[in-house]
Amino acid sequence: MIRAEGIFKQFGDQEVLKGIDFTFEASKTNLIIGKSGAGKTVLLKILVGLFDSTKGHVWYGDRDLCSLNKAQLRELRMQVGMLFQGNALFDSMTVEENIRFPMDMFTRMTVGEKQKQVDYCLERVNMEGINAKFPSEISGGMQKRVGIARAIVLNPKYLFADEPNSGLDPKTAILIDALISDITDENKITTVINTHDMNSVMEIGENICLLHEGKLAWQGNMDQVIESDNDILQNFIFASPFLQKLKNRAFGTT
Repeated sequence: MIRAEGIFKQFGDQEVLKGIDFTFEASKTNLIIGKSGAGKTVLLKILVGLFDSTKGHVWYGDRDLCSLNKAQLRELRMQVGMLFQGNALFDSMTVEENIRFPMDMFTRMTVGEKQKQVDYCLERVNMEGINAKFPSEISGGMQKRVGIARAIVLNPKYLFADEPNSGLDPKTAILIDALISDITDENKITTVINTHDMNSVMEIGENICLLHEGKLAWQGNMDQVIESDNDILQNFIFASPFLQKLKNRAFGTT
């Protein structure tokens, strides 16, 4: 479990986050949603320690992120996997070398142990046998899977994903959602996803945090989304005219 407690963030005169309180539940896919500029990415970066909050605390279980020393931070970071929006794969490294990188940095595993873990992670994301390929030789969807393999190579307790479906076609996006959801469930990971993809919201949103103008505007799960009468949520979900038509047809309105 990760808990944001009274999170404020200010850049100069601009207050981006205005007192966020939210619990990201263990063994669930926790989604941060909202319009551009709502503060989603800033909150995600505070949760992983890339930004310091202006005020407030982030708790990993009973550990306050702000109070950890360097050794404790290093230990925590070994428990965190990160899937970046742009994949962040090293172009000069092969797929295998990219996945092995966190193990080279943070562990004293033997060459054989690393190889076994690389192969397992590639198998887990249905990408067996591409070890020797370079990122430029595979598709965007395949690169995203390699990114997931690298994010889980240290068997993390916490997985963060920043817009994992960005730039993907709808079919591939659905596959990535399903893969992240399966990994979360099977490994009992606390997964936090920053997204604006409504398919993700409706398919894997087990615990949802809606931000609006730096504040928590709504919280719930995918089963509560459609039935909610929260105007901010409804305006976000049905911003597309196409989705608004589907809603009207479903509820018999015009």
